[in-house]
Amino acid sequence: MQTETSRIRPRNRLLSRLPDADFERLAPHLRTLPLTNKLVLQRPNEPINEIVFPEGGVISVTTMMLDGSAVEVATIGAEGLVGINAFLGGATSNSESMVQVPGATAVALPVAVFRREVEQTGPFRERVQRYSQGLMGLMMQSAACLALHSVEARCCRWLLMAHDRAGRKPFQLSQEFLAMMLGSSRQTVNVVASGLQKEGIISYAYGRVNVLDRARLEQGACECYRTVEDLFAQLEL
Repeated sequence: MQTETSRIRPRNRLLSRLPDADFERLAPHLRTLPLTNKLVLQRPNEPINEIVFPEGGVISVTTMMLDGSAVEVATIGAEGLVGINAFLGGATSNSESMVQVPGATAVALPVAVFRREVEQTGPFRERVQRYSQGLMGLMMQSAACLALHSVEARCCRWLLMAHDRAGRKPFQLSQEFLAMMLGSSRQTVNVVASGLQKEGIISYAYGRVNVLDRARLEQGACECYRTVEDLFAQLEL
């Protein structure tokens, strides 16, 4: 992994919007790392040593079952951080966080420095607190979505979220990953993705997704996409 410190503002929005004095305290402790495909940033029951602030891409937070299957409970991009348990008083992670859409970088902050900063009342703590509220809302909405909405609607919602976090550009995504994220079979996801292609909404070849008709993709998504977007907007994330 590449290691460096820099006082150039990261593209992560929790860090980029800090007042200068607050960011200057953190800057010497930040290191840059590439978000490569399938990179696991945190594993269940392992100590949280660093808090990771993505500058783009998509990090999937998944709950693992005893048989090895997994279901996504949240996605994280440049609006947030990986390692929220440390803010809530935890020392370990209770989920797996893996790079789902690669191509971006992140900056990592030692957990001891993170805890020192969030123990103080100020802009950094306030931003992390708001993000924790947003993440909790996202996870609650995802649980309801998985139980109540069709695979087609959930697939459209997930593609929209990935498209947003990829800067509305084409992005890399395997059907295997998409099936895991949706809690569905690869065959079902293949049928759904093929249908979206035939309708001219997306193109999907060699593991790369290009959204061709954003408006129609939004029409096909369930209400959860807009609900979460509105929540994050209210929290100024």
